[in-house]
Amino acid sequence: MMLAIVGLAAVVVLAAIVLVVLVVLAVIAIYNGLVRKRMQCREAWSQIDVQLKRRYDLIPNLIETVKGYAAHEKETLERVIQARNQAIAVPPGQVAQQAQAENVLTGALRQIFALAESYPNLKANENFSQLQEELASTENRIAFARQYYNDSVSLYNTAVQVFPNNLLAGMFGFQAMEFFQIEQAGEREAPKVKF
Repeated sequence: MMLAIVGLAAVVVLAAIVLVVLVVLAVIAIYNGLVRKRMQCREAWSQIDVQLKRRYDLIPNLIETVKGYAAHEKETLERVIQARNQAIAVPPGQVAQQAQAENVLTGALRQIFALAESYPNLKANENFSQLQEELASTENRIAFARQYYNDSVSLYNTAVQVFPNNLLAGMFGFQAMEFFQIEQAGEREAPKVKF
């Protein structure tokens, strides 16, 4: 009888140890999954950042080309420069502020491209055409990077909010991330580049 009690106690202790090990492994798996998804979001954001920097680098060249043909359009050129500088000045990680600044910059760039319609020589300028093409290509890359970022954020936010992940997410400080969204309906349209 004593042997049966000792054997039963050993089985209970062994079962408890196995259960604890399984819980610890589950916690580790959930934690590591959340870390991977958070890192994927950060990597996706860095892709947006790379494309935005490329865009910012193209804008001064575009402005200089336009200046030669449309010198009296100084106000439009200054708006683009100001919008670019504001977009560059957004602190890292401020998704909503970055989206807002990018929306303003996109609107200002549309005005530059509209200027080309008024200046046939500018429109025919090879440098301007090349810059327009590079900027259009960059806009496409930015759109793809935004989509990838938002997809990553969606997966991460879902992982943070589902049970039992939400219990661990709260304990370890995992918080939902913001989507990169365009606020105004008119800004949802891609800039029109005409040659």
